[in-house]
Amino acid sequence: MRRCLPALTAALVSVALITLPGCDNTPIEKSVAAARTRVPAAKDISGPVDVGGGRKIHLRCKGSGSPTVILESGLHDSSDTWNLTDTRPPVPKSPAVFPGVAAFTRVCEYDRPGTVRYTEPPALTTRSTPVNGERSLTSMVSDLDKLLTAAKVPGPYLLVGHSFGGMVTRLYAQTHPESTAGLVFVDAFGTNMKPFLGKEWAAYLEVLNRPGTALDAKRGFETVDVDGAIEAVTSAPPLPEVPLAVLSKTKPFARPPGMPVSLVTRLERAWPRAQQELVQLEPQTPHLLATGSDHYVQIHDPDLTISAIGLIVGRVDNGS
Repeated sequence: MRRCLPALTAALVSVALITLPGCDNTPIEKSVAAARTRVPAAKDISGPVDVGGGRKIHLRCKGSGSPTVILESGLHDSSDTWNLTDTRPPVPKSPAVFPGVAAFTRVCEYDRPGTVRYTEPPALTTRSTPVNGERSLTSMVSDLDKLLTAAKVPGPYLLVGHSFGGMVTRLYAQTHPESTAGLVFVDAFGTNMKPFLGKEWAAYLEVLNRPGTALDAKRGFETVDVDGAIEAVTSAPPLPEVPLAVLSKTKPFARPPGMPVSLVTRLERAWPRAQQELVQLEPQTPHLLATGSDHYVQIHDPDLTISAIGLIVGRVDNGS
């Protein structure tokens, strides 16, 4: 049986309702192994970066190599989710995604303002300057660009987005194609969800922004204009032609108390269609099913997530 993550995890899994050690003879393992022979070591960094306007954003980078992997968390999640594991055999307990990727290339993670630290008890991050009010996807992408620029993080970037974080990485790639080397979507949100949810859409948006945790009412708690985000992505230039991989859950979403059964039912029907839309964004995109995992694939299947990133690193190298 899996150990229990902090209590907030279950609630944030409902937010998702929107939002390899071992053999060396598989194609994925060969890609990871090839990626290990890279450039000289770079300095590890961890701390606040001044992004202007009196604001700072917490950034952590480790490892050496190119492309630089950027880990983008889902709605309300701090970067902690890339450093946790909750596995059962045969999936190994370690490494988590961040240290696992750092073993073969440069990797960075950061805390968006108003996101949740997986501490005891869970709390909003104090590592990034708070921002009040509903955020637009454009402002979130702008923050990422300012952060990478201010910290002088070397490109090109392989962008890894979990849940709604996939919308951030997708719009970044569309608006910064010259800096984008590849994409990995980890059970990511799709722009085609609204028509599939129909009359349940408004209730869905409420759950996304206010998942029912003790932190919902905290000043600065991250909320986002989802409709505006979809419009921003669909009206932006097309994705650059880069290698892409999609990882998807197989277990149902958690159903928080009070959520209508009709919404959960529609969501489970819509989610695979959203995943397929992501697969179709680029030719020859592998679609990896994380069998037995819920929405937090990076926590329950960290080795699979690391391997998918390694696979795309290998494809980036092959195309250079």
